[in-house]
Amino acid sequence: MPMKQSTFRALRIYEEDQGHFRQQVSECQINDLPRGEVLVNVHYAALNYKDALSASGNKGVTRQYPHTPGIDGAGVVAESQHPDFKEGDQVIVTSYDLGMNTNGAFAEYIRVPASWVVPLPHGLGLKESMIIGTAGITAGIGLYKMEKAGQHPDRGPIAVSGATGGVGSMAVGILAKAGYEVIASTGKTQEEAYLKALGATTVVDREYLNDPSGRSLLKPLWAGAIDTVGDNTLATLLKGCEPEGNVSSCGLVGSPRLNTTVFPFIIKGVNLLGIDSATFPMSSRKVIWDKLADEWRVPGLEKIATTISLDELSTYIDRMLKGEVKGRTIVAMNQ
Repeated sequence: MPMKQSTFRALRIYEEDQGHFRQQVSECQINDLPRGEVLVNVHYAALNYKDALSASGNKGVTRQYPHTPGIDGAGVVAESQHPDFKEGDQVIVTSYDLGMNTNGAFAEYIRVPASWVVPLPHGLGLKESMIIGTAGITAGIGLYKMEKAGQHPDRGPIAVSGATGGVGSMAVGILAKAGYEVIASTGKTQEEAYLKALGATTVVDREYLNDPSGRSLLKPLWAGAIDTVGDNTLATLLKGCEPEGNVSSCGLVGSPRLNTTVFPFIIKGVNLLGIDSATFPMSSRKVIWDKLADEWRVPGLEKIATTISLDELSTYIDRMLKGEVKGRTIVAMNQ
């Protein structure tokens, strides 16, 4: 049966003269959504750093405007032309091209290919899935690949950089739930109680992971790491890692540069593992979602989330770009 609703609200980003970009909640037409087999009525979305870049006109993320950001969305199937999904199914859509060059989840409706859609795992609510979102999937991929390469809690602590951010917060919580000792590094050391509530064993200032000596190797201080920062932080994590340890890289908040030597790799056998959550294979993605809903489920997820309305979103985008956001920011479409 065709839908009766024809319009919906969305945060649209408009490009104006001289490289200026304007954010506005606008009325949109469902018929104008891109092609795809599944139309989803979005109940919740999550704000990520990539969304903030897209909303500010970063052409490295989004090439053409007007555009709707939002790389994370969860809701209910409104229409489906694919046998794997039916009207009323609760689903998650993250990654791939959603919110980048395809209109994203800062909207009451999205239309996407069925290959982008994950059924909501058993025991997980729609809002909980967005608190996890791309941040949780990214952290989960990091741990998943580390354990495939031999990482185990008995080998020693795991360092997490940018620990109060979305990915960092989820990494701390997931690692702690999986039985690891966690060294949480942050520039916001006043958030020690927050990080310890997530499961961090030790909270250190970010300079702890920023070795200025220029040495090729350091005395080992951690058995592995999940890095969200890049630049010298990643270099420090590599050269300060235990032999045969694993360092997962998923961010460039500091810089995309990496000035290091081959010595951590050829003398200590350290593995540098890249995380690309956007194109991670769906078969493994479903495995990780099931882990995040069960054995890696972070207790008290609501405590790391701030819930806002679509009309408040522009304010929080600005705050994220200024580094003023901690944990996860969730957009409730009916709030």
